[in-house]
Amino acid sequence: MKSQEEVKALLIPILEKHGECFQKFLCIKAKSAVPGEEVITRTADGVETVNLAEQGDWLVENQTKAKERYLVPDKIFQDKYELQESNGEWKKFKPKGKIIGIVYDKSLFHNNDFQEELVFEAPWGEKMRLRKGDYLVCPPDKTEVYRIAKKEFEETYKPC
Repeated sequence: MKSQEEVKALLIPILEKHGECFQKFLCIKAKSAVPGEEVITRTADGVETVNLAEQGDWLVENQTKAKERYLVPDKIFQDKYELQESNGEWKKFKPKGKIIGIVYDKSLFHNNDFQEELVFEAPWGEKMRLRKGDYLVCPPDKTEVYRIAKKEFEETYKPC
């Protein structure tokens, strides 16, 4: 498994050269996460990753067919989402952030570095699998790299 630093060194130059700007257009539901709560993120192709909630995290639920759930630290959440509706425990938020992204495939590599599946450390320290056809993404400040499954990406993002 590659560390987040190793994967950033390997893949950020590719994102800088070939990546495109995308913006999330689908609203999300979110609520305050319970510290210590285990959140298993599931996409249409199975378990993506596992994370433990910390104080101040938000539990986010995408409004895709998979309804995948994941945790977002408060600072990042405030930068990426704007409150739309507040009625009950779950609140509706409009996305406002952008990402740099690219489809992960062999054409990105000039030698034998390509792997059909790349396992690496997600920004929150857990294992993440990047599969051929998934989207490799990072925020504009390039502080982290992560995967968004192909089906969920296409349900959620559009070019800037």
